[in-house]
Amino acid sequence: MKLEADLHVHSVASGHAYSTIAENVQAAAKKGLKLIAITDHGPDMPGGPNLYHFGNLRAVPKHYQGVEILKGVEANIIDKEGNVDVPEVYLKMLDIILAGFHTYCSPTGTVAQNTKTMIKVMSNPLVDVIVHPGNPEFKVDPTEIILAAKENGILLEINNSSLGLSRAGSYCNCMAIAEKAAEHKIQVAVGSDAHWADRVGDFISAIELLKKVGIGEEQIINRSGDKIHSYLQGRRQRHS
Repeated sequence: MKLEADLHVHSVASGHAYSTIAENVQAAAKKGLKLIAITDHGPDMPGGPNLYHFGNLRAVPKHYQGVEILKGVEANIIDKEGNVDVPEVYLKMLDIILAGFHTYCSPTGTVAQNTKTMIKVMSNPLVDVIVHPGNPEFKVDPTEIILAAKENGILLEINNSSLGLSRAGSYCNCMAIAEKAAEHKIQVAVGSDAHWADRVGDFISAIELLKKVGIGEEQIINRSGDKIHSYLQGRRQRHS
């Protein structure tokens, strides 16, 4: 299975990642990727960037070494109302918006409370992808999450890093979400969640999981840069 894009990549601006944007793009080019999204954490993450970082991403070229660069953010969910730590004025400047629960930033709750919060985030028309929904620290109901994603026309991510490097205990939750995605035939995103350049485009564990539940390339948005642009443009048009 060949994917053309990595929609979840961090640079040194995140405070706990260790490669520059240029190094990440060079790694993407070496692996044959056609598109990469730079999605540093929002400012509530310890060590995270100032909002000015996102406002000045216009300084980054649209293409570098043959790779298209989407300028984005991995916003932190900051309360049970589903608000994120990046104001709307900045979100509207960016190409792609990821959002997710994070330690130190997000409120913990019961499965029902976490599910309700995540669904509220999905209703934000500026959010494009819900990242690592299988995080066991913020466990959610897979069926409710999939149905809400389908209703809101929003992508859920299968996060490769969650399946080995981070968020221990995610596998079974990710599997349950992927099984429901397969059942309801919704598209998903695959992200490396790379915090080091050599991990850009590393989807091995995520693809293995998706194959197990019967999700093929046709259900993965990353299979084509054109599919990604069509999805993002569709969201902007529906909510403009």
